[in-house]
Amino acid sequence: MKTNYLMGAEDVANELGVSKGHAYKVIRQLNEELEKSGFIVVTGKIPRAFWEKKFYGYQTA
Repeated sequence: MKTNYLMGAEDVANELGVSKGHAYKVIRQLNEELEKSGFIVVTGKIPRAFWEKKFYGYQTA
């Protein structure tokens, strides 16, 4: 099973149990944090590894 590297609003909404509109707000905040750290971001998407680190406190390979 292949896991996508990037998560979209639907993925975030499912993980958090919130609306897609709220998921976009969360993605926007996380992307701002990544951008301040010097990373390139994709609007409306968040790297799965960064998501797991921020919300679950761990990283996958």
